[in-house]
Amino acid sequence: MTPKAQIWRDRLNCNVAKIDDIFEASLERAQKHMNEEALIAWLKGADKVCALGRGTELVLIFLDEMPRVVQYSDPDILCEVAELAAHLSSEAVRGSINPFLATLPAIAKQLDNGASLRRWLRIIKKMVEQAKIGVKPLLEHAPYLFAQLSIDGVENWINYGIRAYSEHAHRLPDFFAIQSADAKAMLVKERNGTLFIEVKRHLQMFQHALFEQDSELLSYSLAFDTMRKPRPHIDRMGMHLPDVYEDLGSVKAIDRYLAMIAHMAAHKKYSTPFLADNFSVFQHIAIETFEDARIEYLAMQQYPGLRALWVSLHPMPKPNSCPKGWSCIRHHLAMISYAILNPNHNYSDPALLEYVEKFQLAIKTNPHDRQLSVDLGVGWLKDNHEHDFRQHKVWFENTEVSYRDDNRYLWHFLEEAEEEEDFHSDHGARMRNQDEAEDGLLTPRFYHEWDYQLQSYRPDWVTIYESFQKQGDAKKIEQLLEKHQRLTKQLKQIVDLLKPQQRRRLRYQVEGDELDIDMAIKAAIDYRIGTTPDIKIHQSHVKDGRDIAVLLLLDLSQSVNDTPKGASSTILQLSQEATAVLASAVEALGDPLAIAGFSSNTRHEVCYSHFKSFSEEWGSKTKARLAGATAAHSTRLGSALRHAGSYLEQRGEEKRLLLVLTDGEPHDIDVYDPKYLQKDTQQAVAELNSKGVFTYCISLDPKADDYVADIFGKNNFTVIDRVESLPEKLPRLFMNLTK
Repeated sequence: MTPKAQIWRDRLNCNVAKIDDIFEASLERAQKHMNEEALIAWLKGADKVCALGRGTELVLIFLDEMPRVVQYSDPDILCEVAELAAHLSSEAVRGSINPFLATLPAIAKQLDNGASLRRWLRIIKKMVEQAKIGVKPLLEHAPYLFAQLSIDGVENWINYGIRAYSEHAHRLPDFFAIQSADAKAMLVKERNGTLFIEVKRHLQMFQHALFEQDSELLSYSLAFDTMRKPRPHIDRMGMHLPDVYEDLGSVKAIDRYLAMIAHMAAHKKYSTPFLADNFSVFQHIAIETFEDARIEYLAMQQYPGLRALWVSLHPMPKPNSCPKGWSCIRHHLAMISYAILNPNHNYSDPALLEYVEKFQLAIKTNPHDRQLSVDLGVGWLKDNHEHDFRQHKVWFENTEVSYRDDNRYLWHFLEEAEEEEDFHSDHGARMRNQDEAEDGLLTPRFYHEWDYQLQSYRPDWVTIYESFQKQGDAKKIEQLLEKHQRLTKQLKQIVDLLKPQQRRRLRYQVEGDELDIDMAIKAAIDYRIGTTPDIKIHQSHVKDGRDIAVLLLLDLSQSVNDTPKGASSTILQLSQEATAVLASAVEALGDPLAIAGFSSNTRHEVCYSHFKSFSEEWGSKTKARLAGATAAHSTRLGSALRHAGSYLEQRGEEKRLLLVLTDGEPHDIDVYDPKYLQKDTQQAVAELNSKGVFTYCISLDPKADDYVADIFGKNNFTVIDRVESLPEKLPRLFMNLTK
């Protein structure tokens, strides 16, 4: 701890365990949003929470989370939060202080002002007075409620629950945990807007009737504070739309959905991807503008009524409203977009009118020529480029066309952008090379998580970001294989025994290993009597007997960087060795094998890295990815299992094995109940078993016997006490499991 941090630490009277581990980082965050007076109030609040004697976690949560609360409200809220925590303690509202403090930052961000947050504190006090038994489940589900409802809606919903169950207090926990039918019904009633799930069938019929398309319609949720807010987009899964829409002025929510479906369907019908690497990031934005206008023109030729709908939702930026010192490229292009869409615009800028006229001339000549979007976009940027376009501050006000997707569908990327500082267009996930997309990368993905205390799932609770691991030096893996040359030879003998010995004959082949005598005789007879002979006179043989696909999932949390006692290599290095030996053996055996790794940094960021897909060979590229493996953060195992299992579920093999290699129990820094992630992982294993995916754990944790059997089942795990023996034991274990 630095001397300056120690000075502040000395002002804190609380001395519970682990406080020194997090204090300096918490102080650094607090200093970004608080002056000295507020910092003193922060420490006093922590002392007050500490004095409650309700466990170590509470003061750690207070120190860690309250700076974020102040960020979205004001420093005076600190005292009020500490007082309410003390009130919950004095009223013996069991188990409520932890969720109260832990969920407050998300709620503060949602409300974004101190007055509304204080109103929430008053609502909690009212709950303590009138429905104490429902306080804990309410606080646990508060972030979900505030993502669905305004503060007025939340209060109305709570008041209904208190009134409805005043005579049946034992049912209050179910209501405030949103488990009862009337709780869900009231939530829908209080929620502003139209739910996607309610109109999905209507939207599917609209898509099919107008455009003869049947793309899957999927919803994404902004219900939780995710690191990257999703946008409407098109990918291999289908069209992704918001899970709820409110009316926008005179435009009904259902019409907003229809406008979005029509625009996306027009892209799928009339657009094909451009090679992104041929253009600069500014050209991307300009080309997207004219391509959006082109496909909308084509759609409006068939359905003229779409123009009025799209015009009603398109922003109308005011000329010269983008201030100097800002990047105004979006502002200029939004005006052009509106002028093209609405012939009754009032713009008079000659540069704008010139390109509106050029568009109208080009579109009448050949509307199906997508090159016109490129020519107009590149030409406009050449003629109208401003030095300020490269400013880091980009003017977004009145430029976002809400019914349009993020245009990732328009681009095919071969390489990453060279300059990280370049301003990129709105598309959030670049298309990968075909050789890196065979397993269908889809980012981000949202997964539910099991809450054992509530006995229910938290929907769309975890966000997974996946990517191909950056490559390292493949020679490193080759050296590891040479190191285990003796073991490799032993495994080869085992592999030869395990290789399928049965051979299945494939008859009636145009080409093959040998003639099919019966068919050859029949063909000769047909030829002699003047009938056209069948040319399928060959046969071949294929090996038969093994029908198994395997995915090896590696724990890449921070702890695998440690060197075990008595070993000369880190756990990560030993894992790389074991994986390399295993992959070489499986390659010789012929079983489909995929290799991936994972780590987590709270539920908002679970990183899933691909080393080898099922369709890739075990070669220099996959070895380079394995060599480039790095480890950091935590182990949110249940979510990683669900995601890995989603790939195995798609396999056609009879047996599908998910091997997990980990060095510790499931944990993450935003979870304080040690059983929570264990129970979620146990539930994930049960889910995969029900789908025909067998999960087996190889644990390097000497204490794993205390929990691993509960998670995976008593016969579905192995604990390796001597970690340095991993390279030898992992492939042998695989052979035993699959023989």
